[in-house]
Amino acid sequence: MAWALLSPLPPSLTAYAAKMKNTNYRRRATTIILNTTNSEGGKNKGKDDAPAFNPFGFVTDNPSSRSAIQLPESPAEDGNVGQMLYRIEDKGKEYGSYVKSGKFTWFVRETGSPESQKGTIVFLHGAPTQSYSYRVVMSQMSDYGFHCFAPDWIGFGFSDKPQPGYGFDYTEKEFHEALDALLEVLDIKSPFFLVVQGFLVGSYGLTWALKNKSKISRIAILNSPLTVSSPVPRLFQQLRIPFYGEFTSQNAIMAERFIEAGSPYVLKTEKADVYRLPYLASSGPGFALLEAARKINFRDISSQIADGFATERWDKPILLAWGIVDKYLPQSVAEEFQKRNPDIVKLKLIEGAGHMPQEDWPEKVVDALRLFF
Repeated sequence: MAWALLSPLPPSLTAYAAKMKNTNYRRRATTIILNTTNSEGGKNKGKDDAPAFNPFGFVTDNPSSRSAIQLPESPAEDGNVGQMLYRIEDKGKEYGSYVKSGKFTWFVRETGSPESQKGTIVFLHGAPTQSYSYRVVMSQMSDYGFHCFAPDWIGFGFSDKPQPGYGFDYTEKEFHEALDALLEVLDIKSPFFLVVQGFLVGSYGLTWALKNKSKISRIAILNSPLTVSSPVPRLFQQLRIPFYGEFTSQNAIMAERFIEAGSPYVLKTEKADVYRLPYLASSGPGFALLEAARKINFRDISSQIADGFATERWDKPILLAWGIVDKYLPQSVAEEFQKRNPDIVKLKLIEGAGHMPQEDWPEKVVDALRLFF
């Protein structure tokens, strides 16, 4: 009965099974070490990169993740989870601090000064990532005179990850209320500039904007689901499958795999470490993502966004800064969204960038935001 719920196998597992059946592997005597050299500009791999035998192949079939799992001779040696956490636990917290808001503690990045002359920008990330993706953009925008904030949503990154049913159930309403409380604690004055990117909590950032129009001066949208025709990535579909979703949510390299699957580039190891860290540190972020993915109605949220930003309903300037090599959301999504309010929505295509242009090519994002804001 349980196996019936899990069939058919996902394509990645099917491909792995076929590979195991048809390939002869050379075994090493004592240890299996997966080493790879990563570069952002491509996915070239030499023949010598392939391990002799890899029992974790089904979760390490992307380059940056292949070095995440090692099997040393002694479990106490470098390569176990504890050692990996020790190695990376202080990474990825640039410009950040912990902020108490109500019963939750947020991790918030801040650059620039409250006295900045050009205004305040709030950056909101999508799932399953974190505000780390904005680190370069917000640093450079503060150099141009902006005061920048980028929080990790509750349940993501380094912010609190409450257990569902104990004060936070990961619904749209609760995310909105938590964001309202945080903005008040941060003393962010309205109207401010808003930048949003990504799925799920990224979409909640846009529906929050629709309900708080007076608080926003201008809004920039990076690659996000904006129409009812926007595809839903396989990750979020898998999370909604009973039992299989629980298994998927505990994949420690889920975030980096999601980023690379939507991008033309490979993450460098030091970046992959940061996106991996919350999922390595505890089961909390995986179960938070699982709960949020099961609570959201993707079609309903996309419909709210498409209708809410349409002509005569929204009159604040909107910039679409769109990575055109996005493997999740085609350029046609941005074009369809723009056609519904052409006088308000400006489309800026970013060549060479994928689903997360702020990570793939932050300099081009900065150029677009600087001119728009």
